[in-house]
Amino acid sequence: MSGLEKALFNLKFTAKQLNRQAAKAGKDETVEKAKLEKAMKQGHHDIARIYAQNAIRKQNEKLNLMRLSSRIDAVSSRVQTAVTMRQVTGSMANVVRGMDSAMKSMDLEKISAVMDKFEEQFENLDVATEYYENASSSATAVGTPQEDVDRLMSQAADKAGVELQEDLQAAPQAKIKTGPTEQEEDGLNERLRALRN
Repeated sequence: MSGLEKALFNLKFTAKQLNRQAAKAGKDETVEKAKLEKAMKQGHHDIARIYAQNAIRKQNEKLNLMRLSSRIDAVSSRVQTAVTMRQVTGSMANVVRGMDSAMKSMDLEKISAVMDKFEEQFENLDVATEYYENASSSATAVGTPQEDVDRLMSQAADKAGVELQEDLQAAPQAKIKTGPTEQEEDGLNERLRALRN
């Protein structure tokens, strides 16, 4: 395994560990909230305050771990692109070596076959590069569709019996990074299918 592949493995492993730790912090937060409610019902307001602080701390810990995991996942996507590019570059180097030997013998059929192979590899490189750039930009895009966020928050508020309309309207709008158009996406998918066949 090369250095890049080891780095990719380590990044993915670290992201999984962070997700596990975030899930544990989420469970701890739920436990602290349950203790908070129990203390409130028993009239122990000072103890309830401590449980509330613990719950908030665990919630912040969970959010920070999830953010870090997301960033590491975005980096691993870029490293995956680098691994793929290195593989394609290796294939192109083989074609160039074949081209060198063909040029020495000046066999026109062999030269033509090597040139066709080179063009095919070059097109494959273009498709792979464009696909991974789009995938990488989609993976690292922080913005999400605002309607989806609002809908999910509204559902959660309904479930909890809370009014959040004012908060939703006052919330800053996230900048949304759009991916390729549907026509570009179809073209990329066709070229990728052709590469796989």
